[in-house]
Amino acid sequence: MSDFTLWLYANYIRPKLRAAEAGDYGFHFDLLKNELVPAQQRSLEKCMEFTAIQAFLLGLRTGEGLSMTLK
Repeated sequence: MSDFTLWLYANYIRPKLRAAEAGDYGFHFDLLKNELVPAQQRSLEKCMEFTAIQAFLLGLRTGEGLSMTLK
């Protein structure tokens, strides 16, 4: 991933995810984090980073594609 996407995750995406209300998912996140050893927690964070960046980029591509069809 580019330096920009990593910066974007650290400065925009991750804060938004942390501020979002987890609702029914909060229990599952807490359960998982409490069961993992520190090395596994770091691996989970990297997997979540990758997934969040890809989802953000997919949203950009999808939005771009939709704007072309609405013209």
